[in-house]
Amino acid sequence: MFLRKPLVLAACLLALSSPVWASPAHTFDFGQPAPAAKADRSVEVVMSDMSFAPKAIDIKAGETIRFVLVNKGQLLHEFNLGNAAMHARHQQEMLKMQQSGMLTPTGMKEMDHAAMPGMDHASSGQGMKHDDPNSVLVEPGKTAELTWTFTQATSLEFACNIPGHYQAGMVGTLTVSQ
Repeated sequence: MFLRKPLVLAACLLALSSPVWASPAHTFDFGQPAPAAKADRSVEVVMSDMSFAPKAIDIKAGETIRFVLVNKGQLLHEFNLGNAAMHARHQQEMLKMQQSGMLTPTGMKEMDHAAMPGMDHASSGQGMKHDDPNSVLVEPGKTAELTWTFTQATSLEFACNIPGHYQAGMVGTLTVSQ
């Protein structure tokens, strides 16, 4: 009985500080975004309609890469770093963005993300924005950059998760070795 109140108090404090209640930060077990000035090297990735060149990229753990993304296609494309499960989840988000009219074949429209139908913002942890640090959209004829420090050896994919693009083959392998 003597310890009951402190234990209840500790449980309440733990529950209130739980990530379920806090806004989740973007964290990735394979690395984090970095400033372009910190890059060890640059890798150019050309986006054509439904393909990337190169199709495979090799990196060393600890290396910071500045990806220079050149969209030579006629459609909007995405460069997204992650594993297959991450891409599958992101594809569902992108599909909802497309269904809402926010995502068009050649660009993004500004919309009230909180008012989008069918989105469970509380469980997704974020509104409908394309602002993940491991991802960038590139409009036709444009160039963009994403700089990333890879912290551990792993196998990843870089992909375009715009509906249908991944399935059409717009995915490549990214191998991070020791």
